[in-house]
Amino acid sequence: MAKTNIVDWTTITNFVVDSFVGYGIPREDAIICADVLLESDKRGIESHGVNRFKPIYLDRIKAGIQNPVTNFEIIKETETTAVVDGHDGMGQVIGYKANKMAIEKAKKYGMGMVVVRNSCHYGIAGYYPWMACKEGCIGITGTNARPSVAPTFGVEGMFGTNPLTVGIPTDEDFDFLIDCATSTTQNGKVEYYERIGEHVHPGTIIGLDGGAVEGDAGVALKMIRNGTAALTTLGGIGEEMAGYKGYGYAMVVELLSAVLQDGWYGKMLDGKDENGKIRPYHLGHFFIAIDTNHFLGEELCRKKAGEIIREVRASKKAPGAERIYTAGEKEHLVRLARKDGVPINESVQKEIIAVRDELGLTQYKFPWEN
Repeated sequence: MAKTNIVDWTTITNFVVDSFVGYGIPREDAIICADVLLESDKRGIESHGVNRFKPIYLDRIKAGIQNPVTNFEIIKETETTAVVDGHDGMGQVIGYKANKMAIEKAKKYGMGMVVVRNSCHYGIAGYYPWMACKEGCIGITGTNARPSVAPTFGVEGMFGTNPLTVGIPTDEDFDFLIDCATSTTQNGKVEYYERIGEHVHPGTIIGLDGGAVEGDAGVALKMIRNGTAALTTLGGIGEEMAGYKGYGYAMVVELLSAVLQDGWYGKMLDGKDENGKIRPYHLGHFFIAIDTNHFLGEELCRKKAGEIIREVRASKKAPGAERIYTAGEKEHLVRLARKDGVPINESVQKEIIAVRDELGLTQYKFPWEN
């Protein structure tokens, strides 16, 4: 396993914000981007945090396929709905503003839905339902992504990891928040395995021969990128473990990320044009907010949701199991444990130093330099 060092939250937050600003992102937007990015690390979701800071955001800005200044254009709007074109700006900014619109509509009319086209990677999907829960709303979001997941009985990447994410307010210290891809694993997790020297897990990737791809994560990642392998849907290869269920839910997200906003989908999202040159990804998202006060009230919703999840956690445990968790609980516990800062592995340390030196942010010194 790769060696890690802890960087306190104030230092890493300020560094990420200043780096985003150095790449042309307005400071107000840079603060949003940093908050979404680091919330992932606070929850222990390393696949979407500082591990992706440089390769997914800074490198794409430098390559000209993502705009640092976000043009958030409302194409159509009604009392409860809106269609937004993000013009390939910062996905976190687009996601934050679109989700905020959905919440505001829900608070006024009971429900709100905003769909987005021409966006970029918007960070952890769970950030947005979390926003809704804090406002007493149920939040739902999803996004399509570059095609890397094969349909059941297929071996070709035809759609993205397509998370379907739901947050429901509770009376606990954490809300119920299910945030996961509709694939067995995701690209970011394979990238993370490569960084820390961990092999891919059996059954998560399928080769052109229909068999499981195993072994070195870096090799597997290259196979996915060149089209000789694909990620599997939830349930794995074939139908024996119900892979068709993950396939079906992935398609729900793919459709809701494209059909209402006339967005791109499937192979169109591979980031390359007909000549093989890189281009913007043009991703689609959707955000749904449901205000609990337009039903029987936030207090009742939180109390009832809390009762339900506590009853589930109190059920009979399997032999050897210490406890039963409900969605969002483990991330809450990690958040409490990581009060001192974010663990950063050696690979990301090198990227951080490279960005610091490139931008001349000499005020930043990191623990691994001592």
